[in-house]
Amino acid sequence: MADSSFDIVSKIDRQEVDNALNQTVKEIGHRFDFKGTGAAISWSGQNNIEIKANSEERANAALDVFKEKVVKRGLSLKILDADEPRLSGKEYRMLIALKEGIDQEHAKKISKIIRDEGPKGVKAQIQGEELRVSSKKKDELQDVISLLKGKDLDIALQFTNYR
Repeated sequence: MADSSFDIVSKIDRQEVDNALNQTVKEIGHRFDFKGTGAAISWSGQNNIEIKANSEERANAALDVFKEKVVKRGLSLKILDADEPRLSGKEYRMLIALKEGIDQEHAKKISKIIRDEGPKGVKAQIQGEELRVSSKKKDELQDVISLLKGKDLDIALQFTNYR
């Protein structure tokens, strides 16, 4: 019998991030506590979002609104890597990087968790920015998914191609 397998990936649904960003822009435009603060949020390149405001508190408040919208869209907050607000001229700027893909360090860490704590017949292979987990029994794969969901890793994981 052939091995069953699934892939562990860390991907971002850009359309959902864009929707969260647009909802945040709309809310910042309508809320009374943001009036006259120059607060704005926008894309800054392919993988970054920039928040501008006239005070550090308003920049952090805009970030909180964005985080709330991200969660409502069903995305993990682990995809966001926000810097501290920095003074740039007369306004504060905050850059938020989007984390996508599993780097080698995290891939090795996940692989080690599967090896040490997972069922014995399970194999994990690192394939670029994703991991392929395979086993003869589908139940063991379910156990691995449960094990990894219970761990507090600092990246968002999705489980795809389950066969």
